[in-house]
Amino acid sequence: MSTSTNTLAIEKKMVPGNEVQQVELLAGVEDLYGGIIIDMEKTMDSEAFVPLLRASLSQWKQRGKRAVWIKLPIELANLVEPAVKEGFKYHHAEPDYVMLVNWISKSTNSLPKNASHRVGISAFVMNDKRQVLVVQEKSGKFKGTGVWKFPTGVVDEGEDISMAAIREVKEETGIDTEFVEILAFSGCQWRSMQSSLL
Repeated sequence: MSTSTNTLAIEKKMVPGNEVQQVELLAGVEDLYGGIIIDMEKTMDSEAFVPLLRASLSQWKQRGKRAVWIKLPIELANLVEPAVKEGFKYHHAEPDYVMLVNWISKSTNSLPKNASHRVGISAFVMNDKRQVLVVQEKSGKFKGTGVWKFPTGVVDEGEDISMAAIREVKEETGIDTEFVEILAFSGCQWRSMQSSLL
């Protein structure tokens, strides 16, 4: 996503009587899909924010924009409630910001869903003697059950799958390994899996 360094933009608008009036808008960057991205960086109280947001939404609707994204850093959490009252919804959050979105077009909402998956690995390790490495869990669901399994773990954000497999084996066993190939993919949605476990 693009970012904007300004919080406000000035736009000239024609009013009855052929007069030009300047209107303050929130500064935003157009995305590739007909939307606007606002990257709020400067402190603003909600009393100043709401009129700017309303004027901005009105202008963007007139211009045929489809959606408006607002990235609010944690320091501007005071603006979440007023934005929600103006029709914004949560899209996703990271440790230092929340991303809100409002579909302002009359067309069918085609916004992408937020990422809802985590990538886990299970490492199949075989030595020169064709022995396969298995472990027993010291904590978690299989602790104390006597179950033997492959070393497993979760890929860290931004981490390559192959590096995650090597790291997890090292963390769980102390053994250095070499990544050769991916053997299989498997998937499940946590929400559906969770409901089936209840």
